[in-house]
Amino acid sequence: MAVQVSESDQIKQFKEFLGTYNKVTENCFMDCVRDFSSREVKPEESSCSESCLQKYLKMTQRISMRFQEYHIQQNEAMAASAGLLGQPR
Repeated sequence: MAVQVSESDQIKQFKEFLGTYNKVTENCFMDCVRDFSSREVKPEESSCSESCLQKYLKMTQRISMRFQEYHIQQNEAMAASAGLLGQPR
């Protein structure tokens, strides 16, 4: 079953993505780029930027997993309180 996403929801999601992308880019840039005397990106700047992005992606993935675990626990608690858990169908 395919879920239809309205155009306004797609636009909202894209704007949220761009906002997040811009924040990550700015934060990693501010943390990693120190020298503006050359047009070339120095190896340590490149390495720092990659590490910064990887750290952000891992953090986001971990938060997402914890959020899912929390919702599973909440749903199980609600089902148990409603007496739905453990009863035969």
